[in-house]
Amino acid sequence: MKRAKLSGAMVFILLFGIVALFSDMTGEGANSIRGAYLALMGASAAVIGFVSGLGELIGYSLRFAFGVLVDKTRRYWPMTVIGYVVDLLAVPALALVGQNGWILAGVLIVIGRVGKAMKKPAKSTLVSFAGAQEGAGKSFAILEVIDQIGAFLGPVMLYLVMLFRTSGTTFQIYSFCFAVLLIPALASIAMLFVTKQKFPNPERFEPEPTQRKPFRMERRFLLYLAGSGLFAFGFVDYSIVIMHVSRHYTGITAHLTGMSALVSSGTIPLLYAGAMLVDAVAALVFGLMYDKKGILALVIATAIAAPFGLFVFCFNSVPVLLVGIALWGVGMGAQESIMLSVVSHLVPKSARATGYGVFDCSFGVFWFLGSWLLGYVYELSIPAMVAISMATQLAAIPIYVWAMRRRAGVIAN
Repeated sequence: MKRAKLSGAMVFILLFGIVALFSDMTGEGANSIRGAYLALMGASAAVIGFVSGLGELIGYSLRFAFGVLVDKTRRYWPMTVIGYVVDLLAVPALALVGQNGWILAGVLIVIGRVGKAMKKPAKSTLVSFAGAQEGAGKSFAILEVIDQIGAFLGPVMLYLVMLFRTSGTTFQIYSFCFAVLLIPALASIAMLFVTKQKFPNPERFEPEPTQRKPFRMERRFLLYLAGSGLFAFGFVDYSIVIMHVSRHYTGITAHLTGMSALVSSGTIPLLYAGAMLVDAVAALVFGLMYDKKGILALVIATAIAAPFGLFVFCFNSVPVLLVGIALWGVGMGAQESIMLSVVSHLVPKSARATGYGVFDCSFGVFWFLGSWLLGYVYELSIPAMVAISMATQLAAIPIYVWAMRRRAGVIAN
């Protein structure tokens, strides 16, 4: 029996998936302990929310400029490579930050986001070219599943590091964890060069349009920006989530609440690993659903993910916390697969990097404002923070529905 041969586009997606796997081992491994790491340096919830949100704001805002630059120069690979190098190497550099260095840590986080801003429009555009042959939802979903394996392995690797490195303070152990993340960072960069060598011109996967169309802010695209912006505003950054867990569930800052630890500080990375597994499954399920049902898939994912804050912040129960983190993972899966797929169908090939840049810029501004506000409100009233989070995410749903009515082609591509 003859085996079905993988298309060049699919091989490209799989190779880029390996790049993303090692990249997510680095980035998501860091994200699994970053909030607790900043808390150990003395940063408050408002500060953590501000730093996280500012990093996302700068990173997402710059994507517009880099997206325009990519469309004008069509230098997809150089921007992708430089961005990956800056983004990845900023993570292990956090190991060099001192006990009270939360300001320097914040600077490094922002630098990493700048690198991410450089790579993301070019990377998303490259994947969208392959998606023209394999299906946008399917392509982004497969990429997300593979890189979420890395997002799972990264936190698990740090858990094992914590398990076997028991000497030193909690801060010293966390610093060592960031140093270990240099290994997957270098592996990702190496695989990126391998992929570039094999596929120097991925844009050839998608036929050139008969004429180059300029980017236009059409109404259906503006509606999509509004809906995704509300979702971003209400989607609590994981740094705040894990800071809350470190305060209320572990012994890291238990003196703040007087509660006994419900989980150990060493298991914190495993919580994020679990969220990443849910993210991978959700991305695949909803990505494939998008190719058949369009934005309806995003509506369903948003409705499922929106109540995660209620489970994470309003109960002191580990099983309920796990449910909340799983729902948070569903929201992340929707962001990384469906949201990018929609842009590829709303923006022509010749202006797609600009479209991704505009989308990411809008998403990042709302993420920053939401992270900052929700981090501030957290210190005043946790129930109020949860209410704002849920309300803004759910408010995105009627806007998505409105966008669906504007153009039937976005519902079933």
